Amino acid sequence: MSSTEPGHEWWRSAVVYQVYPRSFQDSDGDGVGDIPGLISRIDYLHRLGVDVVWLSPVYRSPHDDNGYDISDYEDIDPTFGTLADVEELIVQLHARNMKLVMDLVVNHTSDEHAWFADSRSSRDSAYADWYMWHDPRPGTVGGEPGAEPNNWGSFFSGSAWEWEPVRQQYYLHLFSRKQPDLNWENPAVRQAVHAMMNRWLDRGVDGFRMDVINFISKDPALPDGPVLPTGFGDGMPSFVSGPRLQEYLAEMKAAVFDGRPADYLSVGEMPGASPELAARLTDARTGQLSMIFQFEHVGLDQIGGKWNVGQLDLRDLKASFGRWQSALADHGWNSLYWDNHDQPRIVSRWGNDREHWYASATALATVLHLHRGTPYIYQGEELGMTNVPFDDISALRDIESLNHYAVAVNLLGHDPDVVLDALRAMGRDNARTPMQWNAEPGAGFTVGTPWIGVNPNHESVNAAAQVDDAGSVFAHYQRLIALRHSDPIVVHGDFRMLLPDDPAIYAYTREHAGQSLLVVANLSDEATVCDLGGDELVLTNLPEGAASAVLAPWEARVYRSARA
Repeated sequence: MSSTEPGHEWWRSAVVYQVYPRSFQDSDGDGVGDIPGLISRIDYLHRLGVDVVWLSPVYRSPHDDNGYDISDYEDIDPTFGTLADVEELIVQLHARNMKLVMDLVVNHTSDEHAWFADSRSSRDSAYADWYMWHDPRPGTVGGEPGAEPNNWGSFFSGSAWEWEPVRQQYYLHLFSRKQPDLNWENPAVRQAVHAMMNRWLDRGVDGFRMDVINFISKDPALPDGPVLPTGFGDGMPSFVSGPRLQEYLAEMKAAVFDGRPADYLSVGEMPGASPELAARLTDARTGQLSMIFQFEHVGLDQIGGKWNVGQLDLRDLKASFGRWQSALADHGWNSLYWDNHDQPRIVSRWGNDREHWYASATALATVLHLHRGTPYIYQGEELGMTNVPFDDISALRDIESLNHYAVAVNLLGHDPDVVLDALRAMGRDNARTPMQWNAEPGAGFTVGTPWIGVNPNHESVNAAAQVDDAGSVFAHYQRLIALRHSDPIVVHGDFRMLLPDDPAIYAYTREHAGQSLLVVANLSDEATVCDLGGDELVLTNLPEGAASAVLAPWEARVYRSARA
């Protein structure tokens, strides 16, 4: 059967591994990871069993937001290597039947991109309308407080508008002021993006992960948003999944992917997306994307915002995942993830990285990977890497965290210790510390001084200690990946949630072609009686207790049965 026949595309049975190149492997001792370093570790990824490497941005960039501010889409930043290095990476991955997916950041560019340099120079320039320019509010003076075109706040603190004295206009930046938003209403912008994507596919890449792609269509009226505690307005109702989003994605699909002989992975990062929208966008017959990244589940423990975190109620998680599994059941497709470069480490966030580190890391992995959808592993997740005990604010590097600290402490007068505690729990730098290859001082990541400090627990949590240990977190991930590759139930099976109101047990079935898999896990610190079982125990993270009717803390089991 063709891998491009709807419902049987190659990426449905694949497992994707995200590499954050700055922190993965340094080859030249400058303390920053690079593409040659990644190439040197491909055999590790092949041994793990993953099918796809998703590479976070390595394009030229001033690195205001660690590469998500791109100044040249078609060249590689010298920090990471050269175009020849990327070409060699593609060759080495393809030789192992692995694929490469590049990050695509086209809601915005760097303010150092040639397009923006030209655009800001004059209202009559060739690129004058390539960005979101706007006059001050009527009756105000540009550059003065309150003159901004609307009250939107940036995700990275402060106003979402920056005054440009040369043009005598404001430009929109939903993120850093050095990340101006492109004007997707301009057909020339869309055509330039499509041409760039086609050139990358021609080089041999196998698809794109599209950063905040559902922000590209804004409400042309740019209305004020509800005022938030920061004093700025919430603009999300006006730019999340805006009025022309599906039109733009359909145009992209036609211009870039359709007509090519191979099938490509296209995953759209979409904060605020609904299951209903995802079902339309990922419909195997008529959709525009392979899958999307949704954020509903990673917001369940947040109380009024990212920096105020409470205890996760497992029933809420089951309701959320169950809703997405159901909504995309017929023709859509889910992406499955716990960790990425923007999220804290799951074993610290929802597991127990103190008393039950191994068990909670592997139980959470088991529950996630056997849902219907394509699983994503973020570098180090397969080792059970944890959050970092940052000593003080000077240890952090992330622009979002540093800006939040400055506003919360210096402007709002919050207790610095309380703010730092929130950053330790939820800050993005938790995911960005160096990959823990071994117990050496640089964790095997570098022989130099790392750009951000190594987690102190690398002496015990590292790849060298796990790759040959059948009882390791790494080995459990290998078994999960092998099960996905070998058993059609995991890819094609129907999903049914069990025990939705149980506060500790996460259980569901997958059914296909007369067979059933039962996944049952105790996601708590207390032993729990469970009467669910099956004919054959296929997988467990705690083999010593597998015959018992009691699930130990953080114990996960997978059973197979023939359906009656």
